[in-house]
Amino acid sequence: MIIDVAYWTRVFKNIIYVVLLLVGLYVALKLSIFYMPFLIAFIISLIIEPAIKYIMKKTKLTRRSSSIIIFLLVSLIILGSLTWILITLFSESSSLLQGLNDYFDKAYAQFQSFINQFQFDKIHLSDEILNVIQNSTGDLLQTASNWLRNALTGLINFVTSLPSIAICIGITVIALYFICVDKIYILDQIEHHLPKIWVKKIGVHFRELVKTLGGYLKAEASLVIVSFIISLIGLYVLQFTGFAIQYPLLMALFIGFVDALPILGSGTVMIPWAIICAINGDINLGIAIIVLLIIMSVVRQLLEPKLVSKNIGVHPIFTLIAMYTGFKIIGILGLLIGPIVLIIFKNIFASLIEQGVFKTIFDKN
Repeated sequence: MIIDVAYWTRVFKNIIYVVLLLVGLYVALKLSIFYMPFLIAFIISLIIEPAIKYIMKKTKLTRRSSSIIIFLLVSLIILGSLTWILITLFSESSSLLQGLNDYFDKAYAQFQSFINQFQFDKIHLSDEILNVIQNSTGDLLQTASNWLRNALTGLINFVTSLPSIAICIGITVIALYFICVDKIYILDQIEHHLPKIWVKKIGVHFRELVKTLGGYLKAEASLVIVSFIISLIGLYVLQFTGFAIQYPLLMALFIGFVDALPILGSGTVMIPWAIICAINGDINLGIAIIVLLIIMSVVRQLLEPKLVSKNIGVHPIFTLIAMYTGFKIIGILGLLIGPIVLIIFKNIFASLIEQGVFKTIFDKN
């Protein structure tokens, strides 16, 4: 038997190349989590870079002066918003946590009332099946209660860990200042300490990654922020006008989080919420929530074509797989991170995916 040494050498090199890329990506993701304040500062710097260039163009100021002006404005907005959000989150989370058992007792009582009113005789369900349905519902509500209680407890612990939050915010703000003001110097230092071939290859991938992933994240972040602000203002308006909205900030954050997930959207939260309100007899609140959803959808449809210039080219089934994989690995946050990692994979392995991964590695041609 004759072994084609050249063929298997090429296959081995391709496999090593893919493995090294995967290991490098894994290390990069771990480092990005470890150095999260710097990553956040870098993302914010990308978002405000157009504003810095605009100030430079209109006022003829230096980059340093323009960066300081935009940095001060952004810092004031971020710090003021964070202060209000943390205080309100602590208040609403504590209130919801205290009344959590009452809410789930009411939900179980309503379900029992529905079971008692429903005419199961017509569909011939036995008592054993009814008992299974009731017990399963109780277990489901108990599981949901425990999950929500743990989430709220974790949120309260996070909000009350002021020293850690203050350190992270402080480092993020300082890093943002240096990235904005000394961007050219930082890039020159990176190029100075890396081999030229590394700079060339990394630069190509990095620019493409920033163009696709950065543009996508900025567009989606803008849309999510718009949805969050509209839902927050709308819920507070409903609360001030007498509707039974008890936790507007928590609900707005939850709506914004779900709206950030690919495939899903704000309607995933607001439509069931409106239906539950209508079933409980508060039809006016249900209608108001639907009206708020329509306003959010219309604004999103108007802004989306301007913000999202092109599709990222990932089929929804792969996005769904990425969301599920992220959820299984790191929990709820993985629903958001999974699709982002998928986009990074798609960008790094673009040539392999275009030609066919296994065809590129094992094909003899």
